[in-house]
Amino acid sequence: MRKKAAECLLKTEAVFFRPEEPFTWASGIKSPIYCDNRLVLSDPEARQVIEEGMIELIKKEFPQAEALFGTATAGIAHAAIAAHEMGLPMGYVRSSAKDHGRGSRIEGRVAEGQKVVVVEDLISTGGSVISAAKALEEAGAEVLGVVCIFSYNLNKSRDAFAKAGLTYKSLTDFDAACEAAAETGYISKSDIDQLMEFRNSL
Repeated sequence: MRKKAAECLLKTEAVFFRPEEPFTWASGIKSPIYCDNRLVLSDPEARQVIEEGMIELIKKEFPQAEALFGTATAGIAHAAIAAHEMGLPMGYVRSSAKDHGRGSRIEGRVAEGQKVVVVEDLISTGGSVISAAKALEEAGAEVLGVVCIFSYNLNKSRDAFAKAGLTYKSLTDFDAACEAAAETGYISKSDIDQLMEFRNSL
């Protein structure tokens, strides 16, 4: 599934390589790879592969899950689809509390002690999804862990999750995408060396 998911992301151009002209992430990091998993939603065939993989991952890694909460905004659709197929409650966590109404950051009902899994589309440094998990814990939930479609496998993210005492599992990742891209000739061996150097530097 790890390889199949990576191939789907490449097919839909959700994962895009540009070693010669790096992208700039919101954090300011210059990256030779960019991931936009929203594009998966536009391709029914790829979407089915990814959602089935996410459901399989949740059932395997967090079988006690009682509810799924997506991260706003990219994780919402994936949490909704997976929760629907699994017959579980679903909600989502805003990046910040609303400035109107009840001022909620969490949309959806959270029961005290409810075992929840946070659904994210991708993990780079991990900061936003860890913040979402903390918000759920403060609301009384027991966060079992995080699942995502794609992880860059950065040292920063592993350190951040370890410090937060939080487990995360990804359907596919940076390494699998590089391997799949190299097999099709999309990138070269020299590109892979450059990509790995980038990944290992963060």
